[in-house]
Amino acid sequence: MEIFRLDGRVVLVTGASSGLGAGFARTLAAAGADLALVARRADRLTGLAETLRAAGTRVLTHAADVSDPEQCRAAVAATVSAFGRIDVLINNAGIGHAVPASRESFDGFTSVLRVNLAGPFWMAQACAPHMPHGSSIVNVASVLAHIAPPFPQAAYAASKAGVLGLTRDLASEWSARKGIRVNALCPGYFASEMTANDDEQLRAMVARNSMLGRFGEQAELDGALLFLASPASSYVTGTSLVVDGGMSAL
Repeated sequence: MEIFRLDGRVVLVTGASSGLGAGFARTLAAAGADLALVARRADRLTGLAETLRAAGTRVLTHAADVSDPEQCRAAVAATVSAFGRIDVLINNAGIGHAVPASRESFDGFTSVLRVNLAGPFWMAQACAPHMPHGSSIVNVASVLAHIAPPFPQAAYAASKAGVLGLTRDLASEWSARKGIRVNALCPGYFASEMTANDDEQLRAMVARNSMLGRFGEQAELDGALLFLASPASSYVTGTSLVVDGGMSAL
């Protein structure tokens, strides 16, 4: 099981202040990684960082909005200054809303694309010069990159489908030449801060439209994330791993 370990490796996680990102940080720390936790809400990073440090993990926190290339470069510079390099980038930061396409606003649509699609690109571009051969980038996309959204989410679905195209391009450009593998992780509906306030309509939809008939739990996604981040997936690049309880299969 050593191929799943990340001892001595530096992992930068965006959107790490809550939800799946915070869960990913805990799993990566348990696998031995040193962590750079990046999010817009610096105060939310503090508590998580303190908990991880108490357990022996080296942790850097940095406040940044991934839609801004300058802030991405600053987050990477701070990470390299603290740890010397970056071995793994987890592009997890994301936003979304549900609104009919006929009523979507310019600001609403473009704000989602700036965070969900441009953000992973700017972070990858900033990290790549500091990533040694054998590094990994994991772009967190969504099952909605593969299927039609059950609710009106044109901006979110478009951004996540774009992440798959971005993943394939960066993998093609960097896998052989730079030794950086690039893959996408596509979660279905998971219990998280983003879905905490969703009503019974959403849960009923998931029950009808997934083979397992329920929301996923964080631990059921962590293994897939760790696989893509670690040497266990050393021959995997340019692809997407769907963890959706069978939703896309239906």
